[in-house]
Amino acid sequence: MSSLKRVSSNIESIKNNNYSLKLSRWFLISIGAWPQTRTSTVGEKLSAIVLIPVCSVVVAIITIPCLLYVSFEAQDIPSKLNAIGPLIHRIMGSVNYWTLLSRSGDIRNCIHHMEADWKLVRKTDNRELMLHYAKSGRFIAAMCAVFMQGGAFLFSIAKAMKTVTVVIDNKTVTMYPMTCPLYQKFIDTRFSPANEIMLVVQFMSTYVTSASTVCICSLAAVFAMHACGQLNVLYVWLNELTEKNNEGNLPEQKLANIVEHHLRVLSFITRVESIMHKACLAELMGCTINMCLLGYYALMNWAAFDVAKIMSYVLVYLSMGFNIFIFCYISEVLTEQCKNVGEMAYMTNWYKLRHRTALGLILIIARSSNVIKITAGKLFNLSITTFGDVVKTSVVYLNILRTMAM
Repeated sequence: MSSLKRVSSNIESIKNNNYSLKLSRWFLISIGAWPQTRTSTVGEKLSAIVLIPVCSVVVAIITIPCLLYVSFEAQDIPSKLNAIGPLIHRIMGSVNYWTLLSRSGDIRNCIHHMEADWKLVRKTDNRELMLHYAKSGRFIAAMCAVFMQGGAFLFSIAKAMKTVTVVIDNKTVTMYPMTCPLYQKFIDTRFSPANEIMLVVQFMSTYVTSASTVCICSLAAVFAMHACGQLNVLYVWLNELTEKNNEGNLPEQKLANIVEHHLRVLSFITRVESIMHKACLAELMGCTINMCLLGYYALMNWAAFDVAKIMSYVLVYLSMGFNIFIFCYISEVLTEQCKNVGEMAYMTNWYKLRHRTALGLILIIARSSNVIKITAGKLFNLSITTFGDVVKTSVVYLNILRTMAM
């Protein structure tokens, strides 16, 4: 009977873990970045082999010619500024995609760590608490997809929606404008069918770069919410430290389990931070510059009052702001939850414990005071204050840019 219970518990743990990672798994599989395991199907392995080169080439075909255009072909400042925004977006997406591929082993270990956590927690109340945070992680992942993919595609559609007419060697040519202008000596997109083909490739690159950002953001949210769920389980165990239960565990054994679980959660957060810090730095810098440029684009199109373009700029601005807000929010939540471990340890009925056992709580309080924070490149601690600084900095840069360009 006990073996049957253990098997059913393992099945439920795998099911709950898959539930929390379901959306992130879809996003990662779509660009071939889902970490391969021994249980991966042949289809998943083949899709990764095919999708990784295709996605890399699609992004490179747009990014490199756009960089050459900004460096050598664009003559005036407005032309350069109009191309820099989409170019930075693709550079950010490339960094995120590289992070996903290069740290796939660490991501796989985090996924296995989550699965083991689900198996370690046996009580129904604790599982429900973890499931509550898993739902929060899924919700944030879904919102990331809606805002980031929606904003990027609306920007591209609004840019390419109206055809423009140009005169080339006394010949009138109608073409769709490119969101990322390309270096003409490399690819001349003014003529058909090159114009239509590169427009499709551009939309594909938009999806890949946006999906890479969605994957990084959704993984960060899911991992952070899982850590919060584990810390809340730890709070419950601290409250039950001095209580008697049917399992007959001594307070010393309970405290040992609490310390082991606390260190396990902290190691998980450390691993998450090591995966995310480079991507967070790229997002912090890229979003600051892009939010500044989007404000500039909106001001430039305000006189013509092109509703479609202005709305696309506003939506992308909101998606960029939401993007950096999510990283700052989950970092703030993790920091507060880690600090609360020491407070919860102090608020237990420690005076009911034996003297030597109560002294063990001092180590928990001391360890919780040294919190692990999500950083941007090991340079900046991410928090709600950081998000406010990003918004203020982008506005300052916008004022400088408006003064110089107008």
